[in-house]
Amino acid sequence: MKQLMLGNEAVARGLYEAGCTFVSSYPGTPSTEITEAAAKYPEIYTEWAPN
Repeated sequence: MKQLMLGNEAVARGLYEAGCTFVSSYPGTPSTEITEAAAKYPEIYTEWAPN
C-alpha cells in the first residue's frame, strides 16, 4: 500500500524496515522529528540523550 509521508517520517520508516531497534538523539536538533516518528514503532526503542 502506498502512503504519503513527510521526509522525517520516511527516514523513520526506513529505519524500521532496515531492522533498526534503537534510536537516540539530542532534543532540539533537526533529528528530533525522526526520533519522534521512530518512537511510533514498538520494535524501535527510542530515548533522548542528556547533556
